[in-house]
Amino acid sequence: MSDSNFSDWSVVTGDGLDDFREIVYEKRHHRTLGGGVARVTMNKPDKMNAMTLATVDEMFRAFYDANHDPRIGVIVVAGRGKHFGAGGDVKWERWGLREAFYNRYPHNRLIRLSRKPVIAQVQGYCIGGHHHMAYCCDFTIAADNAVFGQAGPRVSSPADGFFVPYLTKVVGAKKAREIWMLCRKYKADEALQMGLANSVVPLAELEAEVEKWCDELLSKSPGCLEILKAAFDQEMDGYKESCAISAAMYPDWFDMPEGKEGGAAFVEKRPPRFWDIRLREAEMRETLLEEYEALQQKDKGAG
Repeated sequence: MSDSNFSDWSVVTGDGLDDFREIVYEKRHHRTLGGGVARVTMNKPDKMNAMTLATVDEMFRAFYDANHDPRIGVIVVAGRGKHFGAGGDVKWERWGLREAFYNRYPHNRLIRLSRKPVIAQVQGYCIGGHHHMAYCCDFTIAADNAVFGQAGPRVSSPADGFFVPYLTKVVGAKKAREIWMLCRKYKADEALQMGLANSVVPLAELEAEVEKWCDELLSKSPGCLEILKAAFDQEMDGYKESCAISAAMYPDWFDMPEGKEGGAAFVEKRPPRFWDIRLREAEMRETLLEEYEALQQKDKGAG
């Protein structure tokens, strides 16, 4: 028998849980305490676990099942392969983000609405959407090779949901703006120091460390943990849902040159031409204003 206090992982089956392509959904149970852990593993290692709405839909079904299973006390979110994840699939985002922004929910709501504590198990890159999902989790356990950061402004992918200002509660306002606006990358020890991670261990010890945290959580009253999680998470309810600001400021963002340029530059592996576009826009505005003023003068002369 294994030295672990837990049974082996078992893939979950059942109605709506048998046809997952983007994730692997598993459960295991504590041999003495009796409580269990559900693990949702993003399963596209060849694409660095890049997310689409299909990923979120499958994660929703797994989270729904775990939250309605009274035998489960903790949910672990992981990524298969070398990386936890590098954010949204850029090719998919060209059209998929329109649906995500205007017709759906952000994946962070799965964390926010979960009754059970959620642990992010992070190795390698934890960038963009994967990063803000991880810092919205109750706990983040990272391998020493983990790299954290945002990428939105680099690839002209806007975000304004509750998860943006929530980062100020995790690392402070100045650091949160630095992370989101400058798109810098941070190593695991830096993440631990600023509060993005609860623990950092060698990569080979990552799963064992997550197991220790699960063991400790399962030794506590699951009902009390659910109340505490809800009490902490209600802080997010004061923030607006996604896209309220984007829709007001740039309702046609994804059809504008700047909105298209970031993704195109990423795919084509070249520097984005954001300011060429802005300068051209400024020139066109000036031309339009001159034409308008000339038209006004013509109207006055005709009158």
